[in-house]
Amino acid sequence: MPNFKHILFPVDFSDRCSAAVPFVETVARRYKAKVTLFTVAHPHYAGGLAGAPAIDPQELLSTVKAELDEWSPANFEGLQVERVAQLGDPAATIVEYVETNNVDLVMLPTHGYGPFRQLLLGSVTAKVLHDLKCPVWTTPHHGDSLDREHLAMAKIVCAVDGSPTSVSLIRCAANIAKDFGATLRLVHAVPSIEAWPERQMDQEFEEQIRENARRTLQELEKAADIDVPICVGAGTVPDVVREEALQHGADLLIIGRGALQETMGRLRTHAYGVIRHAPCPVISI
Repeated sequence: MPNFKHILFPVDFSDRCSAAVPFVETVARRYKAKVTLFTVAHPHYAGGLAGAPAIDPQELLSTVKAELDEWSPANFEGLQVERVAQLGDPAATIVEYVETNNVDLVMLPTHGYGPFRQLLLGSVTAKVLHDLKCPVWTTPHHGDSLDREHLAMAKIVCAVDGSPTSVSLIRCAANIAKDFGATLRLVHAVPSIEAWPERQMDQEFEEQIRENARRTLQELEKAADIDVPICVGAGTVPDVVREEALQHGADLLIIGRGALQETMGRLRTHAYGVIRHAPCPVISI
């Protein structure tokens, strides 16, 4: 069951970061969570790390902290908000702060293009997703702005890989859907006949694969004690999840991320691709 009582919101002062503020505020109000606005001042060194800093690190930190203190003052009224600026490598600093400050959810606005863009480049997002154990919320990677219609959180799609570990993910998704009064459906991807060598498998066999997957998901639903619609699509995992999310107008995707360096089913090994192609925000757990 989600217990999002402390949300970390990395800030890079970009337009996309500002566009994510209403989403952070919505989740924080729903769970009455503390919000930590967090930015990292990343010193640059002339001639590489062995050289002298191009700007005095403490001066850089003071500048960034002053900007953070003035950023988004009209939001988060009535919520407990802390503003933290630190020096260091962006990804490593975020991970260390999460692990030592009881953070329950990181809300990460990807593809930032502000003056401190190092904070939210794709490599930073990938490292944060890889290293953290707590849930991470990410924005869609496409387009220039977030669709505010997703703020309604009315429709949630949960992508599952069909393994027994999916039961806890389904329960978590069901609880989040309940918290927001949202509908929930499950989606699962199976290989299409085009994925087989020389297309030896016919359409009838593909449908049998789909039906077997549906039965597996029904058993998982039974174990999770829920009953929601099930969608089984044929194709690559990122493509199937994206198409089902678009077809059903999902406001939020929930996926299992787990330890991405481990092999834990097709969904988990494709988590980066799902996040990268998602048409709406994603919570990876």
